[in-house]
Amino acid sequence: MDLVLIAKALVLAVVEGATEFIPVSSTGHQLLIGHFIGFHSPNNTFEVLIQLGAILAILFAYFGRLWGIATALPSDPKARRFVLAVLVAFLPAAIIGGLFSKYIKFYLFNPWIVCATLVAGGLVLLVVDDTVGEPKAAPHDGPTESPRKTDVFEFSLPMALKIGIFQCLAMIPGVSRSGATIVGAMLMGASKRSATEFSFYLAMPTMAGAFAKDLLDNYKNLSSNDALLIVIGFVAAFVSALIVVRTVLDYVSRHGFWLFAWWRIIVGSLGFAALIIFG
Repeated sequence: MDLVLIAKALVLAVVEGATEFIPVSSTGHQLLIGHFIGFHSPNNTFEVLIQLGAILAILFAYFGRLWGIATALPSDPKARRFVLAVLVAFLPAAIIGGLFSKYIKFYLFNPWIVCATLVAGGLVLLVVDDTVGEPKAAPHDGPTESPRKTDVFEFSLPMALKIGIFQCLAMIPGVSRSGATIVGAMLMGASKRSATEFSFYLAMPTMAGAFAKDLLDNYKNLSSNDALLIVIGFVAAFVSALIVVRTVLDYVSRHGFWLFAWWRIIVGSLGFAALIIFG
């Protein structure tokens, strides 16, 4: 196995796991990095399979909570409503993705669009982070802003559906699935932490569904020769995603999203410059 190829695969896998659950677009980063380091797998089969590492990372990190929800379903209406809310939020992406994913990948998956959406999404995230943040007290002990929703179990079904519609924007590479759902949830009245947490829960069916569809479409391109590469990528994506999932909620609660916003703007701008210079 070519060591250079392994190194490229390792970089892509670490980036996949590290960016999947933060609002910077894992797909956008993979497209740009793959373009500039010259890593191309047939029909993106490598990129599809290492997503499973990120999926298992969040299932592993949230196993206790998921088990608690599952065991509460028969007796707790709140748990049943929450599961239904996640499924309702998942539905728009399932429909749009099932119908149009091939066309979206064919027409939109190119580095120029990624750079544009990274920059635009960063600017949107800066504005939302600054203007749709936590409630602040009015001057002179006046009334405070309306309290924001801090418990994901209290998200209503109409709110979940609207968040799911926002998630559909992430089918454009560079937009970011987590970024779209977080912005949508905050615009619907969620706090930064609860918006991010709901994005985690929504990632589980969304990523699992996307993985299953991509695997079904591309399984014929799999080769036993790529087994080592896939195993390395899977493990790297799992570890990096697990680190992010276990730390990002506390981070956004304290600092918000400005770092991710500026990261998007810088990466997108550097990507534009590199495309102009190197093609």
